[in-house]
Amino acid sequence: MRGVLFDMDGTLVDSEKLWDISMHELYGRLGGVLTPEVRESTVGGSAESVMATVYADLGLDPEPAAMAESADWLHDRTGELFEAGLPWLPGARELLDALLADGVPMALVTNTRRGLTEQALKSIGRHYFSASVCGDEVRRAKPAPDIYARAAELLGFAAGQCLAIEDSVTGTAAAEAAGCPVLVVPNDVEVPTSHRRTHVSSLAGVSVTDLRRVYDDLSHGIGERSA
Repeated sequence: MRGVLFDMDGTLVDSEKLWDISMHELYGRLGGVLTPEVRESTVGGSAESVMATVYADLGLDPEPAAMAESADWLHDRTGELFEAGLPWLPGARELLDALLADGVPMALVTNTRRGLTEQALKSIGRHYFSASVCGDEVRRAKPAPDIYARAAELLGFAAGQCLAIEDSVTGTAAAEAAGCPVLVVPNDVEVPTSHRRTHVSSLAGVSVTDLRRVYDDLSHGIGERSA
């Protein structure tokens, strides 16, 4: 394990709850009601994929300018909510501190736009990460592999030399497609099991040694052993 690639929303910080608020408000602006099923389908998505889902769900004309305006509003509103600070998920900060102390390079890999990610980094701490890649900085966002491949490249490694840590179906698919072994920490959405990933219920108590063992197990085809 040469590096660790972290998703942000729902993995390090409990920001999905704030996205819930802004998504419900966006639906109100557009004259609809957001269902739990549709909200679940958008978790981990890019701005473009989320807007495509929203407009299809509401039966709205997918006019590019209107969708772009809605995406901008959603990110601006979420940014306002981020201003109050982002709550850490259990064990996340402690694991970042341990990896930093151990000299393991880390990258932040998120479908969130760069502007909002920079705002989030004020709460999380940009000093943890040697690199960060956002959904609006690659040709194809998650679930495509581009964003994870780019993050590993920025750290100077092949994707297969890095352990990805994810909470969503979309993000896990992206990391695996890039060639990363994946530690899954489900938050609001259940992520199916697979021999290519290991699940834990929380990052609380997870050590650097645990991450190295998970990486080694998955690299040798031994999946679904708890960390």
